Amino acid sequence: MNEHTVLSDGAVLRRAAPRDLPEVLQLIRDLADYEREPDAVEATVEGLDTALFGPNPEVYAHVVEAGGRIAGIAVWFLNFSTWTGKHGIYLEDLYVDPGFRGKGFGAALLRELARICAANGYQRLDWSVLKWNEPSIAFYESLGAVAMDEWVGYRLTGTALRSLGA
Repeated sequence: MNEHTVLSDGAVLRRAAPRDLPEVLQLIRDLADYEREPDAVEATVEGLDTALFGPNPEVYAHVVEAGGRIAGIAVWFLNFSTWTGKHGIYLEDLYVDPGFRGKGFGAALLRELARICAANGYQRLDWSVLKWNEPSIAFYESLGAVAMDEWVGYRLTGTALRSLGA
């Protein structure tokens, strides 16, 4: 991607900048509300700043700016497939403010990540979606994405993680 890409209605898709972080964090909170986990967000502007813009960032973000505000976000990081021997992108969060949906911003963000994959020889663009989130599932499938139905995600957190790591 060049510095930015102009989308419909003059909206701009670009890499996130430090000045965007308060709005990025708000959209992360809005996503948590939508996903029925309103109290789960522990991230801070300072923590996001370190992760995205510190000396060795391993997390990246793109935003769509429309009407003078951040309308959508894609937060992602590199993963790796031992089977292909290549990196891919794992999309941690994709969220478009409900007031800006239907304008193609979510598709534009995914298109940019697919472009980054192609430009770098990455083999995959992966993400997870909650089983009950039928509107998002329909959207992803309309773009050609397929569900990984035979895989079950697992996670260690809290006491179980600390116990295993002790």
